[in-house]
Order: sequence, then C-alpha cells, then structure tokens
Amino acid sequence: MTEGLLENRRTSWALAALMLVLFSITNLPWHLDDYDQAKQAWTSYEMVTEGHWFYQRTSDDQGLATKPPLTGWISAAIFTITRSWDVAWRLPSLLCAALIAFMLFRSASRAYGNVAGLIAFAAFGFNLLSPRLATLVRADMPLALVIFLVGLLILEKIRTGESWRTQDRWLMFGLLTAGMLIKGPVVYAFLLPGIVVYQLCKSKTGGASAWCGWWPWLGSLAIFLIWAIAGCLWVPRFYDLVVLDEFVARFGAVGAHAHSSKSVFFYLPHLLHKFFPWSALLIGLAIVDLRGRGWRVRSAFIETSPQTIWLICWSVGGLLLMSLIPSKRVDRIFPIIPPLCLLAAVQVARFTNDEKHRARNLRWVTATLAVAVLFSAGYAANRVVSGYRDHRDALSIFGRQVREEAAQNHWRYEAIGSTDEGLPLYLMRPHFLKPDEAVTQWNAGQIDALAVPANQAPELMRELHDSTRRFESTQRKHLRRPNYVLLSR
Repeated sequence: MTEGLLENRRTSWALAALMLVLFSITNLPWHLDDYDQAKQAWTSYEMVTEGHWFYQRTSDDQGLATKPPLTGWISAAIFTITRSWDVAWRLPSLLCAALIAFMLFRSASRAYGNVAGLIAFAAFGFNLLSPRLATLVRADMPLALVIFLVGLLILEKIRTGESWRTQDRWLMFGLLTAGMLIKGPVVYAFLLPGIVVYQLCKSKTGGASAWCGWWPWLGSLAIFLIWAIAGCLWVPRFYDLVVLDEFVARFGAVGAHAHSSKSVFFYLPHLLHKFFPWSALLIGLAIVDLRGRGWRVRSAFIETSPQTIWLICWSVGGLLLMSLIPSKRVDRIFPIIPPLCLLAAVQVARFTNDEKHRARNLRWVTATLAVAVLFSAGYAANRVVSGYRDHRDALSIFGRQVREEAAQNHWRYEAIGSTDEGLPLYLMRPHFLKPDEAVTQWNAGQIDALAVPANQAPELMRELHDSTRRFESTQRKHLRRPNYVLLSR
C-alpha cells in the first residue's frame, strides 16, 4: 500500500500542487524591506525607467546597485510583457524553483526509479529554504538553477562515461557565464572544490572525468571581468561599492561596509535545521548503510558508484568552501540543496531495494515525507500569519496610498532620503531628495506632497509653507524602522 502511494501519479501531482502553493504564499505579504530585495529590484527598475542596462545605483545617497545585470534583464523583459513589477521581480525565482524541482524529479526517476524521483522532488520543495526563496526578490534561485544544471551535466557525463564534446563545453561556457552575470565568481565556490576532490578520487573510483577543460571556466570569468573593469573605469564609486564592499569585503574586514564575520561552523546547524527532515534522513541512512557494511568505511567508498561520489563531492565541497568565507548568511548556502536532494534519492533507492524489509523501509520514507510536508507547510503558514499581524508590508501599503492620493489630487510628490531602500520603489520615484532641497522645492511651489520619516516631520512642517499631515505607515515591529508620513498642502 505504501509503495503504491509513493508511485501513484496522483501523489506526485498533489505534492506538486501543494509545493506551488507554498512557493507562492510563503513571502506574503510581499515587500522589499529585507535581504537586499530592494537592491535587486532596483536593478531592473532603473533599467526600464532610466535605460541603465549594465550599471545601476540604489539611490543618490546609497550608491550603486551591487548586482550583476542578468537577473535584472530578465525582470525587465517580464515587466515589458506583464506591466507588473511584483510579477517581474518575483516570477524569475518562482520559475527557476519549478524548473529545478522538475529536473530533480526527471533525473532521479530515470536513474534510480519513481520512488527516488518523488523523494528528490519532495526534498527540494518541502524544507524551510526553498519556499522562502521561491518568490524572494533575489538572485539565489536563478544562481542555484545554473549551478544545478552545471552539476547535472557533469553527473550525466560520469553516469554515461562519455567524453566531453565541443558542444558540451559550449554549454558549460554558457551556463558558467550566466552564473557570473547573476552573482559573480561565487559560482566557482559551489563547483570547483567538488570537481577537484572528485578528480583526485577518480583513479580509485574509475569514473569518467568531471573536468571539461579550462576555456569554459576562463572564458566566463573573462566576461565577468570585462563588466567589472569597465565599471571601475567609467562608473563613479563602482570600485568602492561593488568590488570592495560587495565582493572583497566578504573575505574579511575590508571596505567601508565590511560584512560581519561568522564561525566556520555557521552553516552546518542552519543546514540541519533548514533542510529538516531530509538532513536527518541523509545522516540516518548513511549510518544504516555503514552499519550494514560492518562500519568498513574504506569498503563503502570503493563500492560507491562514481556518480554518487560526485554528488557527495559536489555538495560537501561547496559547503566547506562557503564555510571558510568569513561573511555568511543562511540563504547563500542554498545552491547545495539540489545535489543533497539527489543524494537523498540515491540513499532512498538503496534503502528501499532491500526486498526483505522493503515494506518497512517504505513506511519510514513515507513518514519522512509526511513530516517534511507538515514542517514546511507549518512554517509557511506561520510566516504568512505573522507577516500580516506585524504589518510587514506597511511601507508597501504606504507607498500605494501615496500614489493613489497623488493621482486623485494631481499632486507632484517626492520623498526624503532614508535607510529604507524600498521606499523609492514603492513610491515609483527614482530619486530621494535631501531635506534642504525638499524645503526649497516645496516653498517654490514645485511639489505638492512629500513622504518623510515620521521623526523628521515636526521639524520639516515648521519650514514648509501651508503643510499638513495626511497619513502615516503602520509600525513594522519586526524591522524596527521608523514610520513614514505624507505631508501635503
């Protein structure tokens, strides 16, 4: 009965539908106030509104947008079609998440059977990282897709034993270039350590080569360096804000805004938690396998297939190198989740192939799947409820109210600069004004309304002629940032 449930196509479709729901709602109510979402959104917004297709800024006071342009190009193209910024900013990540899930199901099913394919699919969708990132305005999901496709291409070469052809190298070059233009050389961190370790093990495992040659790697790096060097030469403050503060600062206390350094073990407990219960399943099945072999680790290594060794090298290599980089944040480790899903599928296939205990083992797998669904669904529900309860989208609502009031009353309106990078996007105003500049324009009759931080409003109202307070944003408890008010004539 359990086997029939896991192999039933209705089960796969039901899980896919639930996964799509979780991916779509976990970040509700939508806003841009954390995880650098505003910087990523600003990239495409400025491309469309001001035609800055390669280098952007966050605001006049806050410097440049520090993101390579590929994700911004995709969002700009989607906006041209849909005319909705929410769709344009969030659809790329959602589509990439759906494609990763589909490719996991397809590749694991072909190699290890339908049950393993379902587990790989479910492991990706039902955890605490994938639903969170699926509609977040960030480049993590597109980057994970590119890295996954590269790793999957290497896996296919190892599985079939085929040599690298010219068209394969061009495909690698295209994927690596896309990764470079999404988030820079970090794409190397998730792939090269695993490739190096696998190549060292290849003589013992007898597997095919995971190395496609130098030119796809160096060619993609050259394209990124052209973008970076051109920015340093022709874009003001690019070197300080992008090269030093965004890239170099991640490796230590360098740059004006050096990233906080965390322990080398930072990712491990977070991964065990965020990838639960699949992390527990991976560890548990590894222990069961070693116990069945009499704890002979060397024997287990020799008998392990080359493709499984590649999955281990791929996932563990990326984890170790990212752990050595001082600057850390939980979402940055996400690209190792897809190979871990494939690794879980391999273990489940081996675990359920034991005919003597097959029914019992399938019940354990089904129980793990049920726990994963409940765990991720509970997490998503809690985030949505707390988001609306704490008014997480208060600034977004405030921006919409300002735009509606301005359109109704034919106001010319602006905003005074603040630490909230999302405010210009909510107001659809490409520039912040400094307080003295805002006072001058107001008193000259050039603007009719002004969005300002609430703590600056009393002082400004004394300087602005004929000013009245209209309304203010609701306190956002979890962000601990100031409220905003609209001053109008």
